[in-house]
Amino acid sequence: MPEYDRPVLSEVSGRVSSTIMATGATIHTFDVQLADVDRGVYDDFRLRMARHPSETDAYMLTRLLAYCLEYEEGIAFTEGIAATDEPAVLVRDLTGRVTAWIEVGAPDAARLHFGSKLADRTVVYTHRDPAKVIAQWAGKTIHDADAVVLHSFDSRFLDDAAAALARRNAVTVSVTERQLYLELNGTNFSSTVQDHRIQQ
Repeated sequence: MPEYDRPVLSEVSGRVSSTIMATGATIHTFDVQLADVDRGVYDDFRLRMARHPSETDAYMLTRLLAYCLEYEEGIAFTEGIAATDEPAVLVRDLTGRVTAWIEVGAPDAARLHFGSKLADRTVVYTHRDPAKVIAQWAGKTIHDADAVVLHSFDSRFLDDAAAALARRNAVTVSVTERQLYLELNGTNFSSTVQDHRIQQ
């Protein structure tokens, strides 16, 4: 069974949005302090994430980081891979239009093609080998492929940090000059946020 997520609830700066909870999902709570110096984004918020039994620690952490690194007004988790027409995270404007299509893991080319046509921008955050993720898209049709960016992290960063995950988590995320500093439940980790372009 593929890895996927179906978040049940997210609470951001006092705003609450709910989605359908997957059967057998485990709820994890994250109290986040975000300081993204690169984008000038600073906020504190609480997230409740529903983790499906097939979702690995590294995948859930990547999903959390994708949300934080793309954090802006209108961002929300979705039903993830269980919803064939939505990514793991998306951003909508006040009219409901999708402005950012944010995939996690290793989405297929068809999903990227659909998302890139629908949204203003499309990005992917992966916990896998980025070269292998990009290789699966070779020769496939992806709308505006040159504008799609794949983000990855240093080797072992996600696995090491995922070992600190608990049901209730205190998280500090800081980003400066594409260097990510993560404090998770009192343990510190760091990684470069690496950007990759699709070679068509």
